[in-house]
Amino acid sequence: MTQPSFDPDNFARLQHLAQLNGVSTSFWDWHGNLKDVSSETLICALKALGVGISDAPTADELEVCIRGNEDEKWLAVLPPTTIKRHGDWNQVLVHVPDGESVIVEAIFEDGSSRFLNQVDNWDAPREVNGELRGRAAFALEQDFPMGYHQLRATVGNGEVHEAHLIVVPHALDVDAKVSGQKWGISSQLYSVRSEHCWGMGDTDVLAGLNRRFGELGADFHLINPLHASAPTVPIEPSPYLPVTRQFISPIYIAPRLIPEFETMNEAGRSYVMDLFKAACTEDSDHMGLVDRDTSWSAKIQALWEIFREGRSAEREAEFANFIAKGGVALQKFGIWSALVEHFGLDFPEEFADSDSLAVIQFAENNDKHVRFHMWMQWIVAQQLDEAQAAALDGGMDIGIMSDLAVGVHPLGSEIWSSPELFATGMTVGAPPDMYSQLGQDWSQPPWSPRALAESGYMPLRHMIRAAARFSGAIRIDHILGLFRLWWIPKGKTANFGTYVNYDHEAMVGILLLEAMRNDSIVIGEDLGTVEPWVRGYLNERGVLGTSILWFEREGDGSPLRPENYRRDVLAAVNTHDLPPTAGYLDGIQTSIREELGLLVEPVEQVRAADRAELEMFTARMIEYGLLDEEHRYEEQPLIDALYRYIAMTPSRLLAVSLVDIVRERRPQNFPGTSSEYPNWQIPLGDETGKEVTFEQMTPESLARFASVMNKAVK
Repeated sequence: MTQPSFDPDNFARLQHLAQLNGVSTSFWDWHGNLKDVSSETLICALKALGVGISDAPTADELEVCIRGNEDEKWLAVLPPTTIKRHGDWNQVLVHVPDGESVIVEAIFEDGSSRFLNQVDNWDAPREVNGELRGRAAFALEQDFPMGYHQLRATVGNGEVHEAHLIVVPHALDVDAKVSGQKWGISSQLYSVRSEHCWGMGDTDVLAGLNRRFGELGADFHLINPLHASAPTVPIEPSPYLPVTRQFISPIYIAPRLIPEFETMNEAGRSYVMDLFKAACTEDSDHMGLVDRDTSWSAKIQALWEIFREGRSAEREAEFANFIAKGGVALQKFGIWSALVEHFGLDFPEEFADSDSLAVIQFAENNDKHVRFHMWMQWIVAQQLDEAQAAALDGGMDIGIMSDLAVGVHPLGSEIWSSPELFATGMTVGAPPDMYSQLGQDWSQPPWSPRALAESGYMPLRHMIRAAARFSGAIRIDHILGLFRLWWIPKGKTANFGTYVNYDHEAMVGILLLEAMRNDSIVIGEDLGTVEPWVRGYLNERGVLGTSILWFEREGDGSPLRPENYRRDVLAAVNTHDLPPTAGYLDGIQTSIREELGLLVEPVEQVRAADRAELEMFTARMIEYGLLDEEHRYEEQPLIDALYRYIAMTPSRLLAVSLVDIVRERRPQNFPGTSSEYPNWQIPLGDETGKEVTFEQMTPESLARFASVMNKAVK
């Protein structure tokens, strides 16, 4: 597609059309300059949204599209989805041929129904495609119950039209869930190995950690996303690039906890244990890294053997019920997984359509394998429920805090199952900044805002529900994605992107509804450049934000004083995208960037900035009496002081990184790298790099740090 030539008036028309469709026409670059989005990018975004526009639209064509944007609303009898806050009065606008009668009924989730009262509306009829269309308004009363409902409009000519009505909470009651200040521990579950795990942390380790942390006084355990990856090697190491966010990766299953393993005969158990030993054999080529490929290659064989053993009548009935509740989404995930097992991610074109006869035939011919993949979902769901129960039984108030990734793999099951929900020809990323001057392309196709509305936001419901079912809190990575995302035309670098807006009232409302039904807290990762109104909006809706100590600054650039922190946040010293605090204090982030050639400034200048930052923070710790001059540069006293510092804030939740407890130095993820650094593969280790296993994390070894937090929050 060549860049069209626009005169100023025509370009203004294109910008107006883009704005009508929620596409931003400008953005602020990292130098603080307002930049216009190119006409080529605007056209690509509009096409991806379903606007019928050519590559080089004329003025007349643009005017037709602009008018058509409003005509489309008048042609629809009902809007595809109507969002209403519980307790508020609202109305829905209905469009019919002018002069035609219409009645509207709300059919509620529980099966009851109510006819809506028509209210005054004085909008004049509009001519659309040579026909006059009228607009009527119907009341959505204050007492409508929360939930997923339907609107049904019956037109006088006999036509019946249905659409979604979703009544959402005004806000979550954070006070009811978080009284006072609570602290918890964050970890990368895969990195914590035990004598029973298959080369990486699993649900057994998770349950054990939950019990241990709960006994220490922690109230939550924030873990990395557990979303599903493709069931074949090589396994994608990043937990933030799943094939779907609706299902869990079976790589986290602990085979020895499956009831059927206990009832296997001696030969079967021996076979499984031989596979376990193979998964735990250290491969010197991997230098002790978490080796998902070896782990999964052995574990899937063991799981298949256990699956083939069969189940008791009671367990088989439970499994059948799980499949029934999972519905089409679970069935398609099972089929996709079997296809990938057979052909790999890039399977033949004849199977590209998930509803095709070829796919149906494949599913029938491979029914046992499809059921196997659904069975693994049943098993991992049960084990995660048990891990959450272990957390609560261990004394935690909240338990597991699950993490949700911002997008999905372009060849994943979610896109294969429902391609119509995604914007064709676009990927998601981030605009240019000082570290990535061309921006970032995360290679993840975005949801289409229009398709979401037409589906009643079904994929969003499923995504939140999947995470909430086994946890007491949900962390939303890049929660700004519920408001807008940086769309990049496929084949272009990220600096050619633009922001596309989503209906945040719908997206956040559904998030709250699912969280309320599960009695979950919601935390949004709202770091980076955020428009002030967004944080205020989320705060009013009962969504906690995120504060990371190193990023929180006063107007003069000095560390934010604890009394100035926000109250409604999860506060932490670091995050998974930063090195452990011990490494950060040593400047490991600069050392690695220098080693990999990623520095954009002279290394001496960067190290000087690191030292200046450290001086500012140590001075602040001394000022607040958390550190004395004698121990100013001693690692452990300084780390303790930093955690006591965040505990002095009014922040409701405090997160302690497990890597800081064991004094790990190596980053578990290094943003801006892929194959250059072993992201998401570093096992938990101590200050020397020696691995720290679950068994070595005794209550005694953790007690000192727990004492720091328990004293600080009381």
